[in-house]
Amino acid sequence: MRVVPLGDKVVIRPVQAEDKTSGGIILPEAGREKSQEGKVLSVGDGRLLRDGGRASHQVGEGDRVLYQKYSGAEVEVDGEKLLIVSEDDILAVLS
Repeated sequence: MRVVPLGDKVVIRPVQAEDKTSGGIILPEAGREKSQEGKVLSVGDGRLLRDGGRASHQVGEGDRVLYQKYSGAEVEVDGEKLLIVSEDDILAVLS
């Protein structure tokens, strides 16, 4: 199933958090830090402007991005955890 966000929303597949420290210690699921990096799967139509037009997105499908730590809504689609965030919550595009 494909998730198509509305307006200025963006669907992101978060990158899995590291399961091992640099020293080789394996971290349990509860001890892992939440990832702030992910891949953009789809984008909405853009933010609605006062004149009725739409502002285009600065990110596109396939971009690797950094987003704010506790932003967006987590959803599960076809057994995969995805994140739906506002474009304002995206901090940077990684190249």
